[in-house]
This record gives sequence, structure tokens and C-alpha cells, in this order.
Amino acid sequence: MVKTGLLERLQEGPVIGDGGYVFTLEKRGYVMAGPCTTEVVIEHPEAVKQLHREFMRAGADVLQAFTFWSTDDRLSLSGPDAPGNETGKSITCKEMNDQACTIVKEVVGDGDTLVCGGLSNTPSYAQGKGRAAVQKEFSKQVDSFMEQDVDFLLAEFIGNVEEAEWAIEVLKGKGKPVACTLRIGPTGDDSGVPVGECAVRMAKAGADVVGLNCRFDANTCLKTIKMMKDALEKAGLSPYLMVQPNGYHSPETEQTKNGWTILPEFPFALGPRQMTRFEVHHFARAAFDLGVRYIGGCCGFEPHHIRAISEELSPERGGKLGDASKKHLPWGGALKTDQSEKDFINGKDTREYWESVKPALGRPGFPDVQEKLFRQ
Repeated sequence: MVKTGLLERLQEGPVIGDGGYVFTLEKRGYVMAGPCTTEVVIEHPEAVKQLHREFMRAGADVLQAFTFWSTDDRLSLSGPDAPGNETGKSITCKEMNDQACTIVKEVVGDGDTLVCGGLSNTPSYAQGKGRAAVQKEFSKQVDSFMEQDVDFLLAEFIGNVEEAEWAIEVLKGKGKPVACTLRIGPTGDDSGVPVGECAVRMAKAGADVVGLNCRFDANTCLKTIKMMKDALEKAGLSPYLMVQPNGYHSPETEQTKNGWTILPEFPFALGPRQMTRFEVHHFARAAFDLGVRYIGGCCGFEPHHIRAISEELSPERGGKLGDASKKHLPWGGALKTDQSEKDFINGKDTREYWESVKPALGRPGFPDVQEKLFRQ
């Protein structure tokens, strides 16, 4: 079948992205936290396939090949300051990226889901090796994406707008739509470039879609994307907007550069901070109302979170839903039952109930009810 392209879909309405791979596969035992490199695509391809399938069933319009941090300079980054990262001794960037694309294309098959080829920040940039060295690393990934004929290209999780511009330069001219997302909050990029200037520079570099991913939570990303939107409008630029926050509440990190990574719980004890599906409904609606048209998630966004985005924006998408929604009624609707089970359900079958619930377990701004529970 002939797919409708990314830009055409964005013109028609919201596009649902997929969720987080690194954190989910780490919890499942396939990725090592720290290096976070993606050798799982070669060692355990079935694990990556399953997660792709789950995001697609949840309603994602896009599946991103699992190529995060898969440049040769990252794969070879070892030593006392990078323990556990020995991938580059046996697997090359090309092998990793080719396999990742093969896996996601097998999952999509002849379906209508788009395949994205993504690249991310490089050690070469952090080490000050300059534009040529950085773009050489990017080019290896892009060559693989072009051979695999992905549907569009994405530069993501980049901390400095200068490196984003260098990435966009490599991606442009390939005949594919180009998206770019920074990992920044309201204070600007890692070098102090203001948010609005970052957005304008990415758009002027040639990105068709600009936005944010990962390092900050949903509320902070919405505030930051509003700053991007205002600056773009002032400059007379109109790329599509994209947001894929992490799935954990971290409001106290909003005015920092490193976001959630400074939390004491990062990365292994974040569970109590994770968004509920109902909070994701509100995030998706707020993002859409703000004018964002590519809406997904990053680390911490599980398939049921993507299903929540799909269900919230279904009216704007002509009623389109993923297959997973056949096993789900939003806002607890499937909890309606006969009288014999009423004590168990206890009124939990309405939107009003779930919007009034305040999860506990130590989340920021919410009560810890453990002591009360044990006293009862």
C-alpha cells in the first residue's frame, strides 16, 4: 500500500508517536542503564519486535527504529568513565542501525504505520571534535536509514542547538521529512541559548518539525513548547511542533539544565513518579490545544500511555484507534458490573472518579497515604 507521508498527516491532524524504549527494555532486562546502547536489536531482536508491536497496537502512527546512541563513537566509548560499554568491540554502527530498521519494518509490514530513523547526540560533539567529526558520525546512521528507506528522519535528545543544526544539515537533502527535538527546558539549551532562539535556528536550518523530547516532564515540556511556538510565530516561521516528554513527574527540575537526571530516584526508583494514563489524557489534550501536532512520549511512556493519547485524540482523527483499544474502555468504563461486585468496583467506572484520584506513594505534591492505610 502507498502510505500517506508524515507532513501530509500532520496537515490533516494529530500524529501519534510511540513511547520509550530504553527504560522499558532496561526494566525487562535487555538494555544496560548507563551506556544505554541498543545492542539488544542484535542480541534479542524479538524483545524489540514485541515492544514495537505493543506501541503499534496502542495506536501509534509512527514506530521509531531503536537506534538511540548507536553511533560508532558512542559504541566505542569505554574505560573507567564509561563502564559496561563494550559494544563497539563487536558491533558497528552500520550493523546496529541496519538491524534496527529491519526489525521495525518487519513489524510494520504492509501496514500504514510510518517508520522513523533517528539519531541522537554524539560524544564527538561533547569532546569538542568539531562539525566534520560530528557530521561524519551522523552520516553513517543516515546512510543506513536511506538504504533501508525509512519514511522520515529525526534528530532527537540533543542538548545544544548547534549540534542540532549540524544534524539537520546532514538530514536535509535526502528527500525525506526532517524532524528535530531538543532535550531542553525553559532555561534554554546546555550552552544557555534561549528556547525561542533554539526553535528558530532549527527551523531556519531546515527542520520540517521541531520540538522537545525526554529530559523534562509533560508539564514542563508544554511550557517550553509554548515558548518555542511564540518565537517561531514572531519570526514568521511555521514548522510543525512535536513533543515527547518523559513519563515521570519532576516539576522541581524545571529550572535546571539536566532535568530529571538530577533526581535522587533517577534512574532506578522513578516508579512512584510515573504518570497515570489519565494524566496522559490531559497532557495530550493540552498539547493539541497548544497547537502541537506530533504527540508521543519518551522514557517512561509505556504502551498504555500511548493508547491514552490515541483515545484522547480519536475525535480529531476521525475515530481512529489502535487495536489495543478493543480491550479497553476509557475512564474505567469497563468496570461497570453486576451488583455482586459493586463493593470491589466502588464507583470506579466514571471519568469523575479517576479525575478526582490523587495518587500517593511519595509523588511530588501528593499525599503519602501509607501510614493511614496501615492504621486502618
